[in-house]
Amino acid sequence: MPNIKSAIKRTKTNNERRAHNATIKSAMRTAMKQVEAHINNNDAEKAAAALSEASKKIDKAVKTGLVQKNAAARYKSSLAKKVNGLSA
Repeated sequence: MPNIKSAIKRTKTNNERRAHNATIKSAMRTAMKQVEAHINNNDAEKAAAALSEASKKIDKAVKTGLVQKNAAARYKSSLAKKVNGLSA
């Protein structure tokens, strides 16, 4: 445990940011899983709606620096390809 005031504050801030980042990343993963679930149920309409929501969450994770830009593009592309395959 740090004794210096600035180190104590830094530890506290790091813990708060870690918790905040975990919620954003978890929400992103949950949204992606919902898209996958709708794809597995062959529900194209709900999958498309869930895809737009997942894209928003992925973009938010990129904006905050939790996910790299190319990884996010890969996630969105993969989900979009699966959703488009349903309607074809």
